Amino acid sequence: MSGDEAADTASELRQLRNQLAAVSHEAELRNIALQRSRTRELALLQAEHLPSLLEHLTGYLRESYQLRRVTVLLQDPQHEIRHLLLDAGRTPEDHPEVQFIDSLIGLAPQFNSLRSPWLGPFRGADHGLLFPGGDALASIAILPLLRQQRLVGSVNFGSADADCFTRREDGEFLAHLAVIASFCLENTVNRARLLRSGLTDVLTGWHNRRYLQTRLREELSRARRDGTVLTCLMLDVDHFKRINDTYGHLAGDRVLREIAQRVEGEVRGSDVTARYGGEEFAILLPQTTADEGRILAERIRAAVADEPFGIAGDPCAITLSIGIAELRPARQSGDFKALGEALIARADAALYDAKAAGRNRVVVA
Repeated sequence: MSGDEAADTASELRQLRNQLAAVSHEAELRNIALQRSRTRELALLQAEHLPSLLEHLTGYLRESYQLRRVTVLLQDPQHEIRHLLLDAGRTPEDHPEVQFIDSLIGLAPQFNSLRSPWLGPFRGADHGLLFPGGDALASIAILPLLRQQRLVGSVNFGSADADCFTRREDGEFLAHLAVIASFCLENTVNRARLLRSGLTDVLTGWHNRRYLQTRLREELSRARRDGTVLTCLMLDVDHFKRINDTYGHLAGDRVLREIAQRVEGEVRGSDVTARYGGEEFAILLPQTTADEGRILAERIRAAVADEPFGIAGDPCAITLSIGIAELRPARQSGDFKALGEALIARADAALYDAKAAGRNRVVVA
């Protein structure tokens, strides 16, 4: 072999070694990316309830990808997801990077045909609604959340790096992450629905006494942590036995349902409503004093008393008696079950004072 041939062979070998090293390096990077992707997906799959999943979709993924922003859009026209979140003891305000919206139309042009992740530059005019707050973003990825092939929301990644979301390989990993996120969202929502069905009063659609006891302990714990007050309203329908005896139990059930509807129109989304038993209802008012609760109680009383109920074609005046008690847990408080029972007992005693004073009135303990 001549010297030139040997040099050519050596050059070819170097090129092959370089190509092999490049391929090996690319394979190693892809394997690392695959392992990281699996770790992220596993974290989402391990989220046990809706609040935990929302925290993982925003905070955990932002830290994991080292992004400036991660937001979530959820189409929730009937406010069902928001109500399920409240059932879990959280409020939409507890998840500032999650937007609950009635419709996805008009939020970004990509939503017109979004079925796979969209990666590209951030344009304020097109994407500003996805990342409220005006952060300086350069590139974004929009991951669709699909349910039965229907777009129900998105997970939105925002980076200050203009080259962050440009590679095709990134799109493949993000597409799989979007599928996992969609599955997890549907799973946690369905689980919350099942939980709610076991904690809901079938007649009125309100929560039941078991749910109230759970939420009472949670709200007392939150009140102690935040140094706030919790107020409880106990409501009872005046002379309800007379309604059942005169018109029958089916008519009595209709009255209870309409009372629940009228009261529901007065309370806030953060308040906890429950049918306590029979014709008695309970309402928890977080971060509300007894004096503030009295104002709400008077509105509730008037909403029921001011307009007669139609029973068997006849107008029938129905009234409520309402008892109110408040509690500001001390820092050293720990037995929330006992505290909750005491709060209910005081509100119930005030309710009986309202009955004794002539009914159709509000009494504060």
